[in-house]
Amino acid sequence: MEVQKKDITDIKDIEQFVNTFYGKAREDELIGPIFNNAVKDWSHHLPAMYKFWSQLLLGTMDYTGSPFAKHIPLPIEKQHFDRWIQLFYTTLDELFEGPKAAETKDRAYAIAATFEYKLRTIRKLASQP
Repeated sequence: MEVQKKDITDIKDIEQFVNTFYGKAREDELIGPIFNNAVKDWSHHLPAMYKFWSQLLLGTMDYTGSPFAKHIPLPIEKQHFDRWIQLFYTTLDELFEGPKAAETKDRAYAIAATFEYKLRTIRKLASQP
């Protein structure tokens, strides 16, 4: 008998997801080196991610920052975004199910697609004479 997973309902759920996801991302062969080179202080980064996802999913207004700008200098391409989404979805599916979990996937996909498109556009414009 399969145990039914709960949906994301509060900050503790978000913290569990974020901690589990970033634990996997940091160990990943493809995206781990990027995360580990970019994030110097995980004790600061993880709480920022709790606030980011809490604002998106729970409507809290705790997050301040410019997430896209922090990604501009990173050596990330489409395959990195694809892997990020794959790990994100896998982690989410392991921990949660329900409407809020589905919304989380939709938002993550939209963020990844937008960031990938904007980075590609910026780099294309920067390479033109």
